[in-house]
Amino acid sequence: MRIMGLDYGARRIGVAMSDELFLTAQGSATIFNNSAQETIAAITKLIEVNGVVEVIVGLPISMDGTHSQKTKEVIEFAENLMKSAPVPVKTWDERLTTRQAERALLEADMSRGKRKRLNDMVAAQLMLQGYLDHRRKG
Repeated sequence: MRIMGLDYGARRIGVAMSDELFLTAQGSATIFNNSAQETIAAITKLIEVNGVVEVIVGLPISMDGTHSQKTKEVIEFAENLMKSAPVPVKTWDERLTTRQAERALLEADMSRGKRKRLNDMVAAQLMLQGYLDHRRKG
C-alpha cells in the first residue's frame, strides 16, 4: 500500500510514491499530459500497479492564500481524477515546492535539460513528503 503524489502541469505531471510505511516519498515518474483521457488512464494504471490507497494532488495556492487560474485548473483536474480513480483523491497545498525542487536540482549541479526533466517529479516528491509528515503528526 502506498500514497501517490501528483504535481500537475499543463505539459507534464510529476509523480511520487510513498514507501509502504507512509514515511518517505520518492520521485517515481513523469507523465506527459497529452489529453485528459490518456493522462487519467496512465494515472489509474499507476494506482493499480503500485497498490496506491490514496492520491494527493498538489494545489498551487498563492502566497497570500488566494486561488489563481492555475489553482482552478488543478482543482478541475483533481475532480476529473476523482471520477475515475478507484481510491480517494485529495488536494494538498504545494506552495514553494516547485521552487524548492529547482533549487535542489541547481545545487546538485545538473544540466538545464536534466533539471527540466526531473523538476516535476522532484516537486511531487517534496509535496508528498510534506503531506506524509503532516499525516504522521496528525
